[in-house]
Amino acid sequence: MNAKTPPDWGIPGTYVFDAKRSRLGYRLNKMCMSLTKPENRAAFKADPESYMQQYAVPEEQRQAVRDRDWLRLIKLGANIYLLIKIAEVFGVGLYGMGAQQRGETMEQFLQTRSGKGAT
Repeated sequence: MNAKTPPDWGIPGTYVFDAKRSRLGYRLNKMCMSLTKPENRAAFKADPESYMQQYAVPEEQRQAVRDRDWLRLIKLGANIYLLIKIAEVFGVGLYGMGAQQRGETMEQFLQTRSGKGAT
């Protein structure tokens, strides 16, 4: 990588989780990390708004969570390894996230994965 390399490496549709995105998504990612505990997942599922408020998640990120807009959350600094914790609370697996990010149905997305996986 050199000084002329674009921030997202010039790969269309790729959003590199770098220091800038890490700072942007700090509160959101901290909240996601808390969802490793079953009691926190239950609290988030019961009242996502107050749970997000507890972590001072910025409004733009809150709206993306409400919309289940996984790609927008990535662009707003979510770390995919932590974002999956929110998705799982809503019953969406990694393949479901991938399908939505590509604007495909689950069936279309699975065709690109050789039909492997169901969630």
